[in-house]
Amino acid sequence: MEDPSEPSTSRCRHETQRPMFRRTRFVCASDTHNTTVKLPKGDVLIHAGDLTNQGSYSELSRAVEWLEKADFEAKIVIAGISHPPHPSILLIQLTRPGNHDITLDPSFYASHGSHFHNQAPQVPESCISLLTSSPSITYLNHSSSRVTLSSPSGPRTSFTVFGSPYSPRAGLWAFGYDPSESSLWDDIPLDADVVVTHTPPHTHRDESRHRRAAGCEALRKALWRVRPRLAVCGHVHEARGAERVTWDLGCANTPYKELATEVWTDPGVGAKQSLVNLTFKGGTPLKNDGSGLVFHDAVVAGDDGAAAPGIEH
Repeated sequence: MEDPSEPSTSRCRHETQRPMFRRTRFVCASDTHNTTVKLPKGDVLIHAGDLTNQGSYSELSRAVEWLEKADFEAKIVIAGISHPPHPSILLIQLTRPGNHDITLDPSFYASHGSHFHNQAPQVPESCISLLTSSPSITYLNHSSSRVTLSSPSGPRTSFTVFGSPYSPRAGLWAFGYDPSESSLWDDIPLDADVVVTHTPPHTHRDESRHRRAAGCEALRKALWRVRPRLAVCGHVHEARGAERVTWDLGCANTPYKELATEVWTDPGVGAKQSLVNLTFKGGTPLKNDGSGLVFHDAVVAGDDGAAAPGIEH
C-alpha cells in the first residue's frame, strides 16, 4: 500500500499533468431556404432557422431528409419568422429575409396560413412532427437540452444548448414578439453553453445593407447575463460573420456593458467555407473570462453549393 503521507510517483505525475482538452467542431448554418448544401465535416450541426421558403410539408420533408443524411453526432435545429410570398413583400425579402417555416408556428398559421398556402393548406402538427419525431435531430422551440457526444470516435464532450425561433415582430411574420414581450429571453437558463436564436442580438451580426441594426436588445442583455460560450443566430443574411465579445462584469453601476468586441474578418469571401478556430492551436482560444463568440451564418439559395463554416472549440 502507498503511504498517504508521502506523495507517490504516480500522484505527482497526475498533479503536474496538464488538463486534457477535447476539440469539438460545430458546423453552423442558417437561412438555407430549401438549399441542401454540402456540409463540411464536424461533430455538431446547428441550423439557426429558415430551412424552407414557405414551410410546406414537402419542403420540410426534403429539409429533414437532408439533415438526417448529414454525418454529425448531434444536430440542433430551430425555426424562425416568415412573411407571405406576395410580390410587394418579395422586394423586402431581398434586404430583410425571414424564415418561411411558418407551419412550425401553429397559432400564426391558424390566423395567417391562407396568405401562404391558400390553394394547398398544410397541417402544422404533421409538419412539426417531421422534426420532433426524427431520431437524429434535436428540435428546440424556445427550450433547452443537454447534449452528450458519446461516440468512441468523437470528442466525448457534453454541453447545454438553448434554442428559440422568436424574433422582434416586424410585419406579418411567424414567431414574432412585441417589445412588451421581450422578457421571453429571461427563459434562457444560466447554465446554457450554447444559445441558438433566429434573431441576432442588437449590434452584433445584425446590420443589414441599409446600415440598420435589426437585432434585439433584450437578447443582448440576456446573453450578458448568461454568457454562453457560443451564440449562433441567423435572419440578416448580409451580416454573416463572427465576433468574440468580452462582457464587463466588474462595473456594478453600468450593467450589460461590454469590454471589447473582436470582429472576425471573413476568410471565406470568394470561397465556399470558412473556419473559426477557437482552440489553443488556433492561437485565439476562448478563455474563462466571461467572453463568448457570437456567430451568424447565412447560406442562402443564391449561394450555389456554398457550405457552412465550422467552429472548432
